Amino acid sequence: MTNPPSDKQTLSRFVTVNNNLNSSKPKSMASSSIYNCTECGTNLNLSAAQLYPSDFYFEAGNKGTLSFSWVDTSKFRFEKEDKIRPFFETLNYWGIQRKRTKIICNSCGRVVGHVYDDGPPLTNSAGQFNMGPSQVIPRAPRYRFKTKALQITS
Repeated sequence: MTNPPSDKQTLSRFVTVNNNLNSSKPKSMASSSIYNCTECGTNLNLSAAQLYPSDFYFEAGNKGTLSFSWVDTSKFRFEKEDKIRPFFETLNYWGIQRKRTKIICNSCGRVVGHVYDDGPPLTNSAGQFNMGPSQVIPRAPRYRFKTKALQITS
């Protein structure tokens, strides 16, 4: 079993990935993709430039989903979800109470994904009292879309 990367490793990889995605080099086929809702066909205005790589480490996992660092909020409704029920996403991400936000298509009302706060750290801090990373360090939101809720066209 591999250990998760440290917050500094995650932050430097995120910066490197975003710089590579935003560079002037020719883009891959994915950068010209159009992401639509499978239910109603609405263009969700998601950008491949904001797409995390499929092997990027997240505490809540990434199986069967596409994760973006930014979305056009005019295309979605966001609904808070607070459930007290056991959940198991990955070996390191489980618990009794789950707090997350549903991402709902504005056009048809279908749940297309969730917002998680397990993205890269927003600071380069060593944590509270320099005792290592903790939940006190603010993390960037990650917009996690179900692949079966997206229709991807090139």
